Amino acid sequence: MDNADAPGHRLTAWVVAILLAIGLGWGGWRLAQAPISAEQVAPPAWLDGSAGAVLNKALTLPRQADIDTWNASLRYRVLGDLGDQVAMGCPQWLFYRDGLRPPPGVHVFDERLRLMRHWVRELRQKQVQVLVVAVPDKSRIESDRLCGLPVSLPMRQTLDAWQQALRADGVPFVDLRDALQAAPAPRFFRTDVHMNAQGAQAAAARVAEAALPLLRGQGAQAFKTDPPAPPQPRMGDLIVLAGLEHARPGWRPDLEVVSEAKIEPVRSGGLLDEPPPVEVLLAGTSNGRRSQFA
Repeated sequence: MDNADAPGHRLTAWVVAILLAIGLGWGGWRLAQAPISAEQVAPPAWLDGSAGAVLNKALTLPRQADIDTWNASLRYRVLGDLGDQVAMGCPQWLFYRDGLRPPPGVHVFDERLRLMRHWVRELRQKQVQVLVVAVPDKSRIESDRLCGLPVSLPMRQTLDAWQQALRADGVPFVDLRDALQAAPAPRFFRTDVHMNAQGAQAAAARVAEAALPLLRGQGAQAFKTDPPAPPQPRMGDLIVLAGLEHARPGWRPDLEVVSEAKIEPVRSGGLLDEPPPVEVLLAGTSNGRRSQFA
């Protein structure tokens, strides 16, 4: 029996060896052609993972992006699955999985508290007042769009714990939950983690209520709102995260159609006139721009 099977085993071994040799040769050729600098593969780059990312990009298969798109499209169309990072709630409503349950093995709450305390201390030493605004997760505000998606209880408790820490440290903060719940639905984009114009308007009004006392009233700067632009399809970041950015219509969730308005400061006086001093700095995450908050 062993002798009869030996030729078959040898043939399989040769095929595997040839494929491995081809892969090794192709990988070596790709690395030789890739514009990788010495700094990108230096020891510190291996420690922070950036070297691996550089090599992974260099070893990408031809048309890998197209293969990934078709794979994600088939997975969505046939199985209704959006991958490890995105979950489908009600039809066409996407949610970020990390907002539904904590990532396994990742504990960032204490680190963010440490960073918050560091920057508040630094800014206050420079006579800068701080107002902290934490945007509630989409799944909390649009909970009626979850359609049965489970939400981790610890994730629901994180915002309260964050605000308790701010209160204990004497740091002013704004709780947006009531304002967003009272705003006309929907308050978040259907295919995005960010607030839409309705949610951003409600959030901005609540933040202004808390910020004006710190500023001792409104400043002299006036603003103007341009007419809304024609509605345009908007690519949601959760569609991108699911690998469906370049998928064909019907093979991904429908894009939202959004008409954006632009708000600009009114310029007055001549070119050499002093503008009103800047009194407010918005520093934070993508909620500042992607949500139309600023």
